[in-house]
Amino acid sequence: MPKLELGPAGFLPPSAASMGIFQPEKGSPNQLVEGEHVPEDKALEILAHELLTRRNPTLFPGPMLVWGWNEETRHKAELTLNLVKEVPGMNIIPMPDYRPIYPKIDPEAVMNPCHPNLTIQHNKIQVCAFIGVHCHFANITLKMIRANTSCYTMAWCAYDGHEDALLSIRDLDSDKLLKITEAIKKAKKSITPWALTSEGKEELEEIADRKERLKADTKESATLFMGELHQGLDENQE
Repeated sequence: MPKLELGPAGFLPPSAASMGIFQPEKGSPNQLVEGEHVPEDKALEILAHELLTRRNPTLFPGPMLVWGWNEETRHKAELTLNLVKEVPGMNIIPMPDYRPIYPKIDPEAVMNPCHPNLTIQHNKIQVCAFIGVHCHFANITLKMIRANTSCYTMAWCAYDGHEDALLSIRDLDSDKLLKITEAIKKAKKSITPWALTSEGKEELEEIADRKERLKADTKESATLFMGELHQGLDENQE
């Protein structure tokens, strides 16, 4: 039985599908965890445990959630924010756009699918969850993270799910988001979240201090652009 292992898996790891790992069929009572089909309740139990116990849990919301393009999406975004509140110390780094970001990427402000390992490694993220990310970009990004990092990846997908995530929840809707939230609340009764350990508290304090210093330095060093603007070349000009 093939099993998806935690990375780093090397420069060019095989896709999970090429290893014989596939999603449960639509309507199945199972979800995909590390390449194996497990009952959904068990998958949610594992999901909650990993989010609560691993270092720097982070949510990566994509365009289908970030841009709030219809009422259902806005409702799902509200439920997602409520879920994040249940995971102490959980961070949100959006993936609002799929275009490459050059010449400088701010890994604390945005997730870039072309360089996902930079965001993971810079923020020392050991567990992350994708939501609202278009499937073709999620597949590529999840594989790159597995190739270069030891981050435990999750995909919360409204469609078929993602084999290259360590844990994949398919057919995600509002009811399933509520089930995930309840699983986290239940797990907290018997688990001490990473953020509430002495190590977690110390690291989160360091992160907060660094961000405050960066904000102050940026404000002090900022200069207003006072030069004159010049008209550029007109491509249609003869």
